[in-house]
Amino acid sequence: MTKLGTEKVGALLLKLAIPAIIAQVVNLLYNIIDRIYIGRMADGEVAIAGVGVTFPIIILIGAFSLLFGMGGAPRCSMKLGANDRTGAEEVMTASFTMLVVVSVLITTIFSIFAEPLLFLFGASEVTINYATDYLGIYLWGTIFSLIAIGMNPFINTQGFARTSMATILIGAVINIVLDPIFIFTLDMGVKGAAYATVISQAVSAIWVILFLRFKSDALKLRKRFFIPRWSVVWSIISLGVSPFIMQSTEALVLISLNTQLLKYGGDLAVGAMTILTSLLQIATMPLQGISQGLQPIVSYNYGAGNLRRVRRCIRLALLSGGTYIFILCTALMIFPSSFVRIFTTDPQLIETTASFIPIYFLGVYIFGLQIICQQVFVSLGQAKISLFIAILRKIVLLVPLIYILPNLFNDKQFGVIVSEPISDITSAITAITIFIVFYKKRLH
Repeated sequence: MTKLGTEKVGALLLKLAIPAIIAQVVNLLYNIIDRIYIGRMADGEVAIAGVGVTFPIIILIGAFSLLFGMGGAPRCSMKLGANDRTGAEEVMTASFTMLVVVSVLITTIFSIFAEPLLFLFGASEVTINYATDYLGIYLWGTIFSLIAIGMNPFINTQGFARTSMATILIGAVINIVLDPIFIFTLDMGVKGAAYATVISQAVSAIWVILFLRFKSDALKLRKRFFIPRWSVVWSIISLGVSPFIMQSTEALVLISLNTQLLKYGGDLAVGAMTILTSLLQIATMPLQGISQGLQPIVSYNYGAGNLRRVRRCIRLALLSGGTYIFILCTALMIFPSSFVRIFTTDPQLIETTASFIPIYFLGVYIFGLQIICQQVFVSLGQAKISLFIAILRKIVLLVPLIYILPNLFNDKQFGVIVSEPISDITSAITAITIFIVFYKKRLH
């Protein structure tokens, strides 16, 4: 772990970021592969819309993994940078305990209120059966999902980037293999997709637990810390609340988009938004991987007082992330239909979704830099700044605009879609401005 403070920053960031990027992309395959196969069912255009309205709940579940995973991992890195191994293990074990407790609560609450929530989130009488079939099974894998996703950052933060990548890769490969078997061969439809996801996440969770419990040179989950001190829990939450709000408010955004598009464009527009959301995840996941790669380097060296290495890492991350997102967004603008055909063969759905892409992705050119800036703030322990930026984009700007802008245009669907780039560009400019001021004051 001392290599975080001694190895050449460029090589170290590459070594940590590439496995993290692969892990993020592969992790995305859990749901993306489901959508690709579901979209090719006989009733795929309706089924994909039904599964799409479950995303707010799935996103909210994922948000809790970030609350304790992305909140605990920077704390853990700072403890390691200060040579406090026992403190690092206490933070990690407390995060594990909270993930287990929260998973039980989530499974219980959403299982009871699933159907009314799905109608509230944009389901129709046509799509509700697909939504309940998928979610009813997915919820029973919540504990596996939270442990696999929430504890994996603790592997990466110690410098075991390849093991972190393998955690996700193992589950994704299993999911890719099982999906066509369950969906088509066994004729289980969307239920088969959910079963495949739960099984694959269970295997990933077991892998993570075994590594963190028995790997000789890694931090250990310690029994004496399984009942956590609340001061430790709050220190984790204070950093995790920003990525939690970023993720959980994404659920609110999706609810707003789905309900407005159902109102103005029906199930076809909701299906198009499902594909747009998938493409946005594809676009931003590598940026999340770069952010995860920089986190242990920035947190460790900030804790050790080595600001020169912190600055070097940040500059490299912004340069690589900015270059990547520019290339990908340009490809989406030029070949929108080609990307949409990954998810569906329905001509009308392809045409509708492709027409939305140039509008929806316009702001992602600059929004990609905001993702990295926010993770830098979290890595440096500046949770309040990151939290402000997250709230600004989604709560202050995007959600109100989704309801306001359709009233200003004859094309109501255009009014809904254009709210995304307006919010992305405004919040990204604000985030970058704050980052430049902070960088000059605190990191020089």
